[in-house]
Amino acid sequence: MHLPTVSFADWTSDDPSRRARFVRNLGTGLEELGFVCVEDPGIDPELLQSAYAIAARMFALPLADRLACEQRGSGRQRGYTPFGTEHAKDRTTADLKEFWQVGRNLDPEHPMVISGDIPPNAWPTPLPEAATTFDSLFDALEGFSDAILDAVGRYLGLDDGLFARMTSEGSSVLRVIHYPPVPADPDGAVRAAAHEDINLMTVLPVSTAAGLELYTREGEWVAVETPPGSVIVDTGDMMALLTGERLPATTHRVVNPSDPALARQARYSMPFFVHPHPEWVMRPFDGTPSTLTARDFLMDRLRAIGVAS
Repeated sequence: MHLPTVSFADWTSDDPSRRARFVRNLGTGLEELGFVCVEDPGIDPELLQSAYAIAARMFALPLADRLACEQRGSGRQRGYTPFGTEHAKDRTTADLKEFWQVGRNLDPEHPMVISGDIPPNAWPTPLPEAATTFDSLFDALEGFSDAILDAVGRYLGLDDGLFARMTSEGSSVLRVIHYPPVPADPDGAVRAAAHEDINLMTVLPVSTAAGLELYTREGEWVAVETPPGSVIVDTGDMMALLTGERLPATTHRVVNPSDPALARQARYSMPFFVHPHPEWVMRPFDGTPSTLTARDFLMDRLRAIGVAS
């Protein structure tokens, strides 16, 4: 399936008609499907290649080195999450993956670091270059996501800068995922079972192998195809809540390869999950009263998928 496609060059153009076209096509694509392909995103391809190369080295480290970076107390929102830990909401079988979570860097004395809302990153000692590379990728993807949310806000007719205020010092994470070769008998487990993203919006650079599928409103699973150098943007449960489902959280999954040769190969993926500030009250844009904070929304979902207790 070819997703609705926009060019980021239209948004960065000085031509008002091109910018308006970008807003219209992006918003329409998200409203109708929840997934949009963005070409020419301005993300350095060499940085992405370097990040994938370091990811392969990181997950090849001895398990003890990886487990030294596990942070259970933060709901595993930083550092390493072992294989077989996370499962889809309302499902008990674990996904066939392990991952590393990277967040923003704040001063150790920052109140949100002290409170635990924004934990420090955790890096494996044998790979000091991982910090520099993934910090740079986090910053690049956050800058891109800020621009996309600005355009989404215009499509929705919101006050200028609302999403920027919402996500300032937010709990956004870059998740570096390793899907190892699929076991000969996976016993019903898949690389990522059907789920919706928790967050406001996800930015997904092209992964190292196929496998992503989404569930259409017509009730069909379709494979997602995107051109090299593009990124996927999709909206999550938080956005669906704020917009009264106008921008939906579309169900998607990562399937096991049917080709035995491909099943024996690893797959890597690096979604960037955009989250609000932990204390942001998730009040729908139509004014419906709410006292639910982004922190409580997130932690409830992290418990539901097995990564937090």
